[in-house]
Amino acid sequence: MTNSSTSTDTLSPPRDLEKAEEQPPVDPDQHKKEASPSPTLDRDTKDQDPFLVHLDADESPKALSFARKVVIMLVISSGALCSTFASSVAAFAEPGEEKSFGVSKEVTILGVSLYVLGIAFGPLLAGPLSELYGRSPIYRVSYILFFAFSWPVAFAPDIGVFLVFRFLTGFCCSAFLSVAGGSMSDIFAGLQVAVPTAIYTLSPFIGPMLGPLVSGFINQNTNWRWTYRILIIWVFVEVLFIFALVPETYEPALRKTKAKKLRKTTGDSRYYAPLDKRSGSLINLVAVSCYRPFELLFMDRMNFLLDLWTSLIFGILYLTFQAYPYIFVVNHGFDVQSTGLAFIGLGIGMCVGTATNIWLIIRTHKLHPGVEPPPEARLITGEVGAVIVPASLYMLAFTSYRHVHWIAPVIATALFGVGFILCFSSTFTYLVSGYRPMAASAMAANAFARSMFAAAFPLFAGQMYVALGTDGATALLAGIMTIAAPLPFIFHRIGGRLRAQSRFANHAQT
Repeated sequence: MTNSSTSTDTLSPPRDLEKAEEQPPVDPDQHKKEASPSPTLDRDTKDQDPFLVHLDADESPKALSFARKVVIMLVISSGALCSTFASSVAAFAEPGEEKSFGVSKEVTILGVSLYVLGIAFGPLLAGPLSELYGRSPIYRVSYILFFAFSWPVAFAPDIGVFLVFRFLTGFCCSAFLSVAGGSMSDIFAGLQVAVPTAIYTLSPFIGPMLGPLVSGFINQNTNWRWTYRILIIWVFVEVLFIFALVPETYEPALRKTKAKKLRKTTGDSRYYAPLDKRSGSLINLVAVSCYRPFELLFMDRMNFLLDLWTSLIFGILYLTFQAYPYIFVVNHGFDVQSTGLAFIGLGIGMCVGTATNIWLIIRTHKLHPGVEPPPEARLITGEVGAVIVPASLYMLAFTSYRHVHWIAPVIATALFGVGFILCFSSTFTYLVSGYRPMAASAMAANAFARSMFAAAFPLFAGQMYVALGTDGATALLAGIMTIAAPLPFIFHRIGGRLRAQSRFANHAQT
């Protein structure tokens, strides 16, 4: 799961957020003020170029009907869900891959790790491209490539082909985890965006839970290659939905399209949109896209510690793909599909966490009526999650024994799901509000860091659980998260002061 610019997962807002304040506001009465040459131009302001094209009020994506907005949100969310589902669906296919390719288990685990690594790097390209060409072309091209590259995975003749195309599919699908967050802010205005974004944020995190659940049934009852054949079918359906139901929602791209039409219909080449005059090459944009997140990650201590905290939690989520067989197969005698069903607890917890998060968002806005809450107010949600996460891991550690009923560790993972969502939602909203106008770079840094942890953790999970046992290994993780738990409490108290000293952060409301 996880971006980049996002991100994207995670989940990152678009890089155009960094320039949002530079875009002229849309005037809904422009057409009433204008005589000629075009209804899209405002001549009332002497300093404004009369050939600079704006959108009319009814042309704005925010003017779409509520039902249309919901459909767009659901399609984008399902695309993000499919992208992260594909990361974890490989987990239970590993025994079949070992036999078919004649390799060790450690090599087959790379099927998960390389896919997540692709998700880490993909947003560094998808973000700049979305600034130049808009959301819709990026969605369409990325999912067409995702569909095309999934075929060599499903029908790979050897492990080399399999691993290369697992990385490429992760790289291509990452657009839905890096650009999609911006689509929510494109179509929902002001305070309305918080709840849709919370709902969207759940989808890429549910994906890693859903993957093993489906994969368990497939790999117990048929060949491992059907794991990826089913994925191909889903990706194809998503491509159809994207083309049919998701329009362009990026206003600068819409203005560019409108300017092009005006030039064609009027024969006047002077009409233009800001993107037509944009300086800098794509190479420069990609270079900045790659440089800024790392500068922010390593030069701002608060950003670094929050990213490290969420990366550890995300790594633990992906570590469970290797830990569950030890807990439920070895200790409780589950078969493959029953082990996959055990992930339902994690999914239920994430849904409860999302509902709790929405309630906390509404409560926060009620406490600050009519104004934007200070960034540190977003960390209250993280404080709750920071307590739940280590508590749930301790519970999982000491309920994984054979003599304890299997429902106890399932309940523990459900609690982990609640804490997971609360921690991530808190961090995401804090980074967006606390590091404006570098919000997109902040989210890209977070997406990259957590994806790297998610790629690495499964590689040593097996050895750790063999050496320390299910109780010792899980208790170690719980101890690490206990040490990290004070972070949101500390930053809630002194975050404003730290932001005032940072050259990257938003200094308002400090």
